[in-house]
Amino acid sequence: MKSPLLSLPGAVPAEGVDEGVAGHYGDLFREQRALADGAGFVDLSHRGVVTVSGEDRLSWLHLLLTQHVTDLRVGEATEALILSANGHIEHALYLVDDGLTVWMHVEPGTEEALIGYLESMKFFYRAEVADRTADIAVVHLPAGSIAPVPPGVVVRETAYGRDLFLPRADLEAFAGQAGPPAGILAHEALRVEHHRPRLGFETDHRTIPHELGWIGTAVHLQKGCYRGQETVARVQNLGKPPRRLVFLHLDGSEVHLPVAGTELRVAADGPDGRKIGFITTSVRHHELGPVALALVKRNVPVDAPLLAGTTAAAQETVVEP
Repeated sequence: MKSPLLSLPGAVPAEGVDEGVAGHYGDLFREQRALADGAGFVDLSHRGVVTVSGEDRLSWLHLLLTQHVTDLRVGEATEALILSANGHIEHALYLVDDGLTVWMHVEPGTEEALIGYLESMKFFYRAEVADRTADIAVVHLPAGSIAPVPPGVVVRETAYGRDLFLPRADLEAFAGQAGPPAGILAHEALRVEHHRPRLGFETDHRTIPHELGWIGTAVHLQKGCYRGQETVARVQNLGKPPRRLVFLHLDGSEVHLPVAGTELRVAADGPDGRKIGFITTSVRHHELGPVALALVKRNVPVDAPLLAGTTAAAQETVVEP
């Protein structure tokens, strides 16, 4: 779904999974600085929006999600995962309940599969699932923003800012009074700075929550059964995940960033050494310079200098080995 805000001055379309919104509006670092200062907004209207309403919405979702939601308070933001039977991550959901309906936004293009799974699990529960992507747009206001929220708009507020579930018809009018727009690339740079994983970027077909630090934020360890719980409990109580998320400071003298999928090696082993991981997201940050998130084998020493292709990289621990 193509955003009308691509008509704003300077808008350059994003590519890949974020196609449909602006990658930037002409000045990536200015946009990052504005968001870091609590100014402006990010058009996330390409993300899927799904709602669940009905008397049993929270008790039913509690059976399916990794998060404890039976007692979710009105207006309280949370995030949750849906796992496969083997404990691999299939969906990441960003939720809030308004007292009548649970609102969630999800990765672009994943809403159809999510709804299919939810519908298959309804049975006798009083819960109605709806795809609201066509009429509701997600807009992000950064932490500290004083931009007014239109009356009646559902808000999901976190430490990183507020996600607004805005009627899509009001998107252009909102943009006119919300401050300078920032593209998805600025939003991604701040996500990487805060070590926040993203489905389809930091995950692959075999990722489990422990590898990305999603235990505690998206996975509640003291709740009842859900699909994939056995793997979560086993790894938590008896073992360690095979990989771990790291934050990388990349050599700033390089012209090109190592792209997602670039193989990582221990620098001492040289560029022909054994592969020990790969880049998941790389960005240019307005203060930190070129940085990245990556997955590495758990037993890689936390202080070992790495090579991303031929680019030198220094580690910061996100998930403990």
